[in-house]
Amino acid sequence: MRHAPIDARLFVENRARLARLLRPKSLAVLNANDVLPTNADGTLTMQPNADLFYLSGIEQEESILLLAPDAFDPKQREILFVREPNEHLKVWEGYKHSKADAQKISGLTQVKWLAEFPTVFRQLMCELEHVYLNTNEHKRAVVEVETRDARFIRDTRAQYPLHTYHRLAPLLHQLRVVKSERELALLQEAVDITEKGFRRVLKTVRPGVNECEVEAELAREFIRRRGKFAYNPIIAGGANACVLHYNQNDQPCRAGELLLLDVAANYANYNADLTRTIPVSGKFTKRQRQVYDAVLRVMRASIAGATIGKLHRDWTKESQLMMNEELLGLGLLSKAEIRKQTEDVPACRKYFMHGLGHVLGLDVHDVGIMAERFAPGWVLTVEPGIYIPAEGFGVRLENNIVVTADGPRDLTATTPVEAEEIEALMAR
Repeated sequence: MRHAPIDARLFVENRARLARLLRPKSLAVLNANDVLPTNADGTLTMQPNADLFYLSGIEQEESILLLAPDAFDPKQREILFVREPNEHLKVWEGYKHSKADAQKISGLTQVKWLAEFPTVFRQLMCELEHVYLNTNEHKRAVVEVETRDARFIRDTRAQYPLHTYHRLAPLLHQLRVVKSERELALLQEAVDITEKGFRRVLKTVRPGVNECEVEAELAREFIRRRGKFAYNPIIAGGANACVLHYNQNDQPCRAGELLLLDVAANYANYNADLTRTIPVSGKFTKRQRQVYDAVLRVMRASIAGATIGKLHRDWTKESQLMMNEELLGLGLLSKAEIRKQTEDVPACRKYFMHGLGHVLGLDVHDVGIMAERFAPGWVLTVEPGIYIPAEGFGVRLENNIVVTADGPRDLTATTPVEAEEIEALMAR
């Protein structure tokens, strides 16, 4: 746990919100993620299960959370199971949660060792009727490896075939898309760390610097502030910026080119998601500035348009209409091309081929029910772009906002984005 301690009231409140959505006489089960293998005897660093963390603050492997709000025994209504520490684990793997530590982190009073889980689980299954089990139901997920949740679902349904089973994911999506003030504070910390990294980069980018050196500067700033990369950083100079998920990050930054930086920090499992495009030589050319300002205008207008009650689909379409006009002004689209566009294939897609933004939180592409209308507490990225392979550059800008009753609030408002400010900072 690299981050500073989190107020356990966040997790207590999240559990209470979920309990109100469960049917009477229900049991919900959440598992930690697996530790995934690499090669030989290697393993990847475990990625905490976002749902388990959301409800408990626990990031340790093999942990299990049981929630049974209507259990007869009050001591069985919320139970966390963790690995029991021993001297072998202490020598080879280091710290593992004691019961007292797990209680302090999660706000749970009942913490048991993992060996006790089968007995307690059977007791609750014999008492209760409805069982909520969890899976990854993100629409864009590609699940090719069997997860701990999948194994648990298979084993549980085989052992207890007569219970009524329900999907836990839709309930968690409904809850997680609305961020509490405590969550917004953690997100803001991730955003602030990201800003520090970007300002550091503005001091170091110059012709001849390699993309990987820029990545290294960001890593130094994030890690020293108790953060880490929220996702694989995109450090794309020149035409590399026209590859939307460019991850090579090993080419020299050349004089006169633009450098696209899609890179952000993760703090306490909450993710920022920032994109900036800067001139390697410290000053935009006239054409680069025209394209840059066009993207910035669309971003500013799209931020203003992220209001309560709007559908994500309609918000995106508004941005596409604005982008059509900008591309027309840049000489990249003709009026005839715009007239020929269809609802599914807008004219701007030739140069702006991705979505306008997504919900953000414990996952970079966070969970949420996107058919619902924007509501207070939704956190969104706003990331228009224009990519011109024929001219050897692309521009993308991305801010993070929270929808509020008083209009959108820009979490990234202090991160430099105006061309003049970026040029001035690089000139120093």
